[in-house]
Amino acid sequence: QVQLVESGGGLVQPGGSLRLSCAASGILFKIYAMRWYRQAPGKQRVLVAGITTDGSTNYADSVKGRFTISRDNAKNTVYLQMNSLKPEDTAVYYCSALLRSAYWGQGTQVTVSS
Repeated sequence: QVQLVESGGGLVQPGGSLRLSCAASGILFKIYAMRWYRQAPGKQRVLVAGITTDGSTNYADSVKGRFTISRDNAKNTVYLQMNSLKPEDTAVYYCSALLRSAYWGQGTQVTVSS
């Protein structure tokens, strides 16, 4: 059974930082591309960042220079370091594992507010 479990979300003030984690089980993690998406209230789910099996990364323009995606294949975990957070970063953040099909986690809420 495939499971992706996100953690690390919460309430943070503008300018603050959070580190999200996504622990995977039930898959051969190292062969999967991993992605972080987010979905704000009333909006579509959008891609935030992705990392390939060889460590290449890509980011949405809105988070470039502020967010960093990384992976630890020994721990079957992907991370999203989020710095200089803005209120518009408020959303539910989901991780996804992609090979022939996509697996999704349940999401973790990130709220940026003073």
